[in-house]
Parts: sequence; C-alpha cells; structure tokens
Amino acid sequence: MARIRFDRLIANPLIVGGAMIAITLAAVLGPGLDQRQDPPNGARIATRELRFEDRPDGAVAIFDARHGTIIALVPPGEGGFVRATLRGLARERRMNDAGGAEVPFRVSVWEDGRLTLEDTATGRLVDLGAFGHTQVQTFARLVATGRDMR
Repeated sequence: MARIRFDRLIANPLIVGGAMIAITLAAVLGPGLDQRQDPPNGARIATRELRFEDRPDGAVAIFDARHGTIIALVPPGEGGFVRATLRGLARERRMNDAGGAEVPFRVSVWEDGRLTLEDTATGRLVDLGAFGHTQVQTFARLVATGRDMR
C-alpha cells in the first residue's frame, strides 16, 4: 500500500485547491445531503427572485428577475460558493427537465433569521446557514441590494 506524503501534498497548492473544490461540491451536490426541506418557521420578511447568466468572459451576471436589471456581477474566478451552488441546482433542473435559465431562484430571509435559496422550478430549498456565516452574507447582499460580489 502506498504511503501518502503529506509534506508533498501540502506543498502543492493545486492539489490542495482541487481538494477544497471537491469537498465544497460534495457538500452541495452530495447524494446523502438531501436539501429538500420544509420552510423555516414564521414568515418571509424579505425575498428576491433572481436569474443567473453565464457571460462569455467567465463572469456570472445576477439579475433581479422581476425587473430584469443586473444587480450584481461575479467576476471570473471568484464567487466559488455561488457558482457551485447554482451548478448543483442547474444540474438538478436538467435531470428533472424542469425549467431553464429563465426560471428564477428565490432568496428569502425568514423571521427566525434563516436565509434560504429556493429553486422555483424544482421546489428544492437550501438552508444557506448550513454553509456558514460568510456564505449567508453573500446571498443576503443579493436580497438587500445589488453590487459586485468581490
């Protein structure tokens, strides 16, 4: 059996970066992690329906679905959590033949303080708090205001 040399593993940032991406994708897309769940208790206190569009330069434009205006732009190579989450939801849409890019996603803030991302095409509801405070803030900014996500 081959021995893993951790000193070489840590020294190679490409391997470490790839492992981090794989762990993130496994958490978002993992078959053992069923993210269909009941809505949080209480009422929605803020909500915004969003559409996401990949740009030829690698950026992701985020639109307010109601008004059709761009509210944020994720530059190429940034916004890894947003990209991974959306890829997972888009994959589920394709597998279920449920809507395309024109069908919006809904980001909601609830009375109990939770933040959710809902795919209005499939009904999948993701509790963003499960991914940590930083990820919650990323999506909370999209509900409150539009700005670059650098």
